[in-house]
Amino acid sequence: MTRDILVAGETLIDFLPEHPGPISSVERFDRRAGGAPANVAVALERLERTPLFWTRVGEDPFGRYLVETLDEHGLPDRFLERDPDAKTTLAFVTHDETGDREFSFYRDDTADTRLEPGRIDDSVLADLEWVHAGGVALSAGSSREATLDLLERAAANDCTVSFDPNARPELWPDGEFREVVREALAHVDVLKAAEEELEALGFAGDDIEGMARDALALEAGPSTVLATRGGEGALAVADEDAPWSGTASHPGYDADVVDTTGAGDAFVAGAIASLSDGEDLEETLAFANAVGATATTAAGAMTALPDREAVRAIRDAE
Repeated sequence: MTRDILVAGETLIDFLPEHPGPISSVERFDRRAGGAPANVAVALERLERTPLFWTRVGEDPFGRYLVETLDEHGLPDRFLERDPDAKTTLAFVTHDETGDREFSFYRDDTADTRLEPGRIDDSVLADLEWVHAGGVALSAGSSREATLDLLERAAANDCTVSFDPNARPELWPDGEFREVVREALAHVDVLKAAEEELEALGFAGDDIEGMARDALALEAGPSTVLATRGGEGALAVADEDAPWSGTASHPGYDADVVDTTGAGDAFVAGAIASLSDGEDLEETLAFANAVGATATTAAGAMTALPDREAVRAIRDAE
């Protein structure tokens, strides 16, 4: 089977609370596989676009569990690295009454911060159509250099490069988020970002569309911005350099929200699958929003990731 998409970044353990509220009020947590790039990779597999996945986990019980989980979801292990000298990252999640969440990370020199530059060589990139990465890998360790190196060489090999800042302020205590992510954006074609992330990256405008257009105005940067608005859907803006140039918006879909963890990652997977299939921005937003909405209907980032039949069902119900 041809693997024309590569996803790169962290795989970790999410501990999900038994009920909403601050972490001090929660006595029990459920263990679930997570990490934004891992969620994107699994979602793509569910959408029949199984990618290569470059990630690194510890050679510990949590890491072994993640290896088994990725295998169960049908992801190839060609670039799945096991680190004998590091632990696997843990993230404790708390929810408010609407399902929105916050994270407390245990990530000091863990395996996912130890990706090394050059692991994905140019011969691999030359055969790829699309490369996707996220901002968490840029926040610590050698994974920052490794991710920047991957994005630069992917662009040089004519891959379409997509990027999700996945802003987690607790992972950027030194305030480098804007500077480092903007460095990454010099190699990115498609930026997916929420309104607060566009603001954190210093893009200006009277509204989310204005900020998206400001991102397009970078001298070196994305030609497409997919701006997500939570339950209110998403907006897409693309300039003349993009193969799907124009502007589109979609209001999203109603869903019985249980947990929003991974909804943005599901949206990313839907967008990659649609754009790489040659769809326009309007169809891409409708498809990606349906994937994202379905992913909110069960606890855990990977639990409710839909197949194409489930996506058709939510779209047909509107």
